[in-house]
Amino acid sequence: MARRAPKDKSLAPAVSVVVVTYQSGPTLELCLAALKAQTFRDLEVILVDNASSDGAAQAAATADPALRLIANRENRGFAGGVNDGVRAARGRWIALINPDAYAEPDWLARLMDAARAYPDVRAFASRQLMAQDPTRLDGLGDVMSAAGFPFRGGYRARDPGRRELGEVFSACGGAMLIDRRLFLGMGGFDERLFCYCEDVDLGYRLRLVGERTLVIPDAVVRHEGSASTGGPRSDFAVFHGTRNRLWVFVKDTPPLLFWLTAPLHVATTALLFARHATRGELGAPWRGLKAGLAGLPEAFAARRATQAGRKSGSLEIARAMTWNPLDLFLRRVVIRRLKPLGRPTR
Repeated sequence: MARRAPKDKSLAPAVSVVVVTYQSGPTLELCLAALKAQTFRDLEVILVDNASSDGAAQAAATADPALRLIANRENRGFAGGVNDGVRAARGRWIALINPDAYAEPDWLARLMDAARAYPDVRAFASRQLMAQDPTRLDGLGDVMSAAGFPFRGGYRARDPGRRELGEVFSACGGAMLIDRRLFLGMGGFDERLFCYCEDVDLGYRLRLVGERTLVIPDAVVRHEGSASTGGPRSDFAVFHGTRNRLWVFVKDTPPLLFWLTAPLHVATTALLFARHATRGELGAPWRGLKAGLAGLPEAFAARRATQAGRKSGSLEIARAMTWNPLDLFLRRVVIRRLKPLGRPTR
């Protein structure tokens, strides 16, 4: 059921929607129009612009004074931009959505229904469809393979349609809901990652302290995908994905699992590089790997801090992963039945 926006603007909204923009002109207008059409109305929208030159965020804020604009003087990446938005937010809940993602009218309502029904859960993922072909998935929760390679479950596969909610390894930052205090208490996104894998890193750290993430298949967005970074196979995306994947593996994998799966990680990296070679695309991944290796001292320092506070052991994390290599190579959806940590309140 739709909730009305509070009449007193001094009252904090239930949800702060954070949209990080960078040269997002072609898609931002559609994204904001979809947010304005949400049936759940107890919200504020915060635009964080990372020093774009297209003026789209400024134009949107001028057209709609209700929008809150944070204009950064430099590009702080998705990680830094989201952190800026969350620190400025007033809502208990933070909804993240990419500027090239278009939410269905009941997207926020479905997520908030789940938050009320499962009060022991504080992070939720959405069902993402490809904007160009909504019959195919852009992702249904993030999956972590035993090799330490994360992926969006079901990417480019046929949309299975409505299905039961369940537990996933982590939520894609392109369309998710998280408790603001939890996000800030975890230190937010790791800004060293800049862009790509920062959401997996956060989800992994949540798991390490005993938090879980549910995917809500009825909460639907249509996603263009990497619209402001040149596409998922652009040099920018491949460089950051290669570098950050290594850092997340080193930083977050608990000790026993780290030594058990390190050979798998190395072997899978070599296999992926062989695939890049067949496409003549070795430049960006090679630069990313070199940057990742150069940053290993800092990654291991971050690892010490991350592992010091963990409550979940290697076995618990291993159970949350997929050990079937076909899941990784076919990018299958992996959703686990909800464990009875708490019954729905309704």
